[in-house]
This record gives sequence, C-alpha cells and structure tokens, in this order.
Amino acid sequence: MENDASPAVSRRSVLLGAAAGAASAAAARAGAAAASSEPALALRPPMGWNSWNSFATTINEAQALETAHIMAARLLPFGYDIFTIDIQWYEPSASSYDYSATPVPTLDRHGRLLPAPNRFPSSARGAGFAPLTDKIHALGLKFGLHLMRGIPRLAVERNLPIEGTPYRAADIADRDNPCHWNPDMWGVDMTKPGAQAYYDSVFRLYASWGLDFIKIDDMSYPYDTRAAEIEAVHAAIARCGRPIILSLSPGETPLLQGDHVSRHAQMWRIADDLWDEWPMLEAQFARLENWTPYRRPGAWPDADMLPLGRLALGERDTRFTPDEQRTLMTLWAIARSPLIMGGDLRHLDAPTLALLTNREVLAVNQASTDNRPHDVQWGLRIWSARALGSEDRYVALFHPGDKLNPKREPREVAIGLDQLGLTGAVRVRDLWSGRDLGRAEGRVAATLPVHGAALFRVSPEARATT
Repeated sequence: MENDASPAVSRRSVLLGAAAGAASAAAARAGAAAASSEPALALRPPMGWNSWNSFATTINEAQALETAHIMAARLLPFGYDIFTIDIQWYEPSASSYDYSATPVPTLDRHGRLLPAPNRFPSSARGAGFAPLTDKIHALGLKFGLHLMRGIPRLAVERNLPIEGTPYRAADIADRDNPCHWNPDMWGVDMTKPGAQAYYDSVFRLYASWGLDFIKIDDMSYPYDTRAAEIEAVHAAIARCGRPIILSLSPGETPLLQGDHVSRHAQMWRIADDLWDEWPMLEAQFARLENWTPYRRPGAWPDADMLPLGRLALGERDTRFTPDEQRTLMTLWAIARSPLIMGGDLRHLDAPTLALLTNREVLAVNQASTDNRPHDVQWGLRIWSARALGSEDRYVALFHPGDKLNPKREPREVAIGLDQLGLTGAVRVRDLWSGRDLGRAEGRVAATLPVHGAALFRVSPEARATT
C-alpha cells in the first residue's frame, strides 16, 4: 500500500490512465494456453479479508486473532476464507498510514523480513508467522500476507548473505528501481547472480510458515521495470513446495500487459487503491469492461478491496451511500472481481453483513460464465453472465449518473432479451431482495436511482415452469 496523509484519496499523482481499446481475445487465449501447465490455483475469484482499510500498518497479533475468529464465524460460511495481514508487519514502530523515512524492519540473518516480535509475540525466537498461521488454519481459514517488491534496504546496508549462495544483498540490489512511495526496499536486479536465489529463499521461508496467499506490492506500475521481478516471484512460488495464490498490487496494470500478467499471477490490480469515494468507484466500470478478455479461472482482474463498514483506524464508517454500496457489490459480482473485505470486522453491522453474505449475489461472482458488458444508452451500464450449468442469465443494471441528468433523477435501465440470447417470455428474480418478480417479455428493466444498481436472474419461462 502506498502512503498519503489521507487514506481516502488516491495515493499516486500520476496514473497510467485507461488503456486504449480492449486487448485481443486471441492474446488472452494464448495466455490461457501457456498457463495451462501451472498448478490449478484460484479457479474462482478469491474471497477474504485484508487489514489495510481498517488497520493501516498497525495490526498486531491479538487484533489479528480477534478478527480471524469473527471472520471464521460470520464470513467463512459464505466463502470468505483468505485472512490477510497487510503491509509493514515487520516494522516494530508502524503506527498509521504513514511510513518511517528510516525504517528498521525485523530481518533474519539472510535479509528476509520477519514479523516484529513486539507486535506478534508468537514469532519470537525465529518462529516467524508459523504459530499464528497454525491458529488461522485451525479456524478453517487460509493465511495471506503482504510483501513489498525487492530486498530490504537494511539488508543491503548490512550486506547480509543470500541463503545458500556466495552472494550478498548488495550484489543484487537495484538502487535505481526503488518504490517511490515506501522506503523499505530496494529493487532486485534480476540480471545479477543470486537474484533469483534471493526470491527463492524468501518463498521457501514463507512456505514453511504455511502461507496460502501473497499480495506483492509495488509490482504493477510501472510494469515494464517490474516485469522481471514478477517473473522471479512466479518462479519462486512454483519452487517453494506449497501452492500460494499470487496477487499483484497496486495498479493501474497496463492493459497491454494482460497476457503477461495473466500468465504470472492469479489476480492483479487494475487501479490504484480504491477508497469510499464515488469517482473512484465509477472509474472501475470502464476498467473492468476493458479487462474482460483476460478474465478466466486462475486469472482475475482485481478492482480492489471492499471499503465497507468501519474504516481508517476506526475513525469513520464508509462514505458510500447504501445505493453505492449495492452498486459496488453488484459490479464486483457480475465482473467476477475478487471479493476482499477491508472494513473492521470487530464493528461489522447488520446491513454490511447482509451486503457481503447474500448467497444468490455471491453465486454470480463465484459461479457464472461469459461475463460481459453491453452497449447501452449514455450514462447507463449493463452487464450479463450465464448461470453455471443453466440456460439462465444474470443481468446487472446500473445508473452511475451523467452530466445530462443534472437533477439526478431516477432512470429506467433496460436490455432486450435478444441481447441475452433469449427468446420468448422469461421469469425474473431480484437477487438482492430474494423475490420473484414474475413474467417479462421482450426486455428486462428497472427504474434506478442515481448510483443505484439491480441484479436479476432471468430464466426462460419454459424451463422455469417445468
């Protein structure tokens, strides 16, 4: 995660901007073919919780365990199974969304990051995260961890040896390719002997702790100068002896790199950090549309965590209105973005829990195919998908609003059944309310408030009445 005085705004002054045009489906198919020899990971969009939106850099062992117990009781039954500790778990003095200019991370003798024992007492005497991971696994959850790209600057300063090699940290450090928003790491020069061995050693250690998921930051932007390290991490995971889902962060990942990223990671960020501001959410519509050619089992464009509930070190609740929260969940569901809750589960309220745990909505995210946008009237958005193992269609209708509607009036959003490949009458079910709406002919429609959304399951009547 990047640093900024306010967590509610984008923390990068320059974004790549929307890539021009959709990437070719042929390239996506080639990427899928090339990836077919890899272990089957993340066949469905990952679901879980991450500490960044609510704890920033500060989470400790007691808070992690309290949160994990809540997650296991309230979210795991609905499929949220990846519990992730975000940035600076190795920093003893981490205190907010800011970073120390002179960090002193906890390291082992080979320059690998270890949990800060003052924050994670069970990690003392070289145990690392293994004791905490055992407790997380015992709850039925998977354990995820955030890692910065590169090698710790402190390891380079001390010139620590790379495990199993004659090389040292200074031999592989790329001081010309650091993270520009976090001072913890130097890049790794993958042309240098010992560079791959360093990444291999990191993942051997973390695999020994029982790691299931890794989110690596400072990877996707600028992509060209990070690609060699993305490949190195991918190779290190393949060699570590444990299946670990790889998530790349932050974005905006260039659309032109869709083939490369979909072959080397299971999920990747398509934008900078998403916070609870409507313009940030609205921008995700076009990004998710553009990434459609690369969405497949094992490769998921990631629209970022869900900034819902209590956020920002407990300072506030989400600024999204109820309509905007429903739009967020509907878009992530129909576009099959990973569902990673970011709010503080210790303050999980009933409306947020209901939003996260609607089984019919989650089925769209976890078990649909042919997810795609449709061309519609200016200012509106429509997506559809096929229900797995059925002739039914899912239809998501959105009213983001536009400058042609200054009064912010409700509008009808509709799609013809022929655009869904359906003929004859259909039965329509509202997935958010769980109500059957009855029969429809010719089209599916809803009148929506500005920033509102609807999500339907549409069943051919002949099938629905059998």
